[in-house]
Amino acid sequence: MATDRDRFSTATRLRLLGEQAAERVYRAQSRRLEAKPRRGRLTGRAAVLAMVVCTLIVALAYPLRQYIQQRSEIDDQRRLAEEAEQRVEELRDEKARWQDDAYVRRQARERLRYLLPGETGYVLPADPSADGAATDGDRPRPRGATPAVRPWYENLWDGVDRADAVGRDR
Repeated sequence: MATDRDRFSTATRLRLLGEQAAERVYRAQSRRLEAKPRRGRLTGRAAVLAMVVCTLIVALAYPLRQYIQQRSEIDDQRRLAEEAEQRVEELRDEKARWQDDAYVRRQARERLRYLLPGETGYVLPADPSADGAATDGDRPRPRGATPAVRPWYENLWDGVDRADAVGRDR
């Protein structure tokens, strides 16, 4: 230990001051070298920004969904309008065909089995060996359907009779 005389000597004082300074520098350096505990990455500004973004997403989700749904409905309606236009064109073509007398005559002959004056009509029975492949004119019949070997008006009256019989059963 230092004596009273050493205590007040300039050299002793300088040495003590140097040691104290060295300790402070050492403590300061060790504090810098120590890993500082990091604050969380989410600062106040970032939290507010995240809330604003979430609010915008929630606020825009429903209108955006409605917009997409309406665009899809518009596309569907356009497609339906195009299909309707095509159908109108087909019907116009068919109407134009029905204006032709030769087409009307041919349809009457095929569908209604009409004959011109002086012609004799023959109805041939269907070939029983052709399993459901009997034809009426150019149109093939579905399997299990009976060929129409009778004139059309007899089929019509049979349909009326069957409808009348159903009405009486009730």
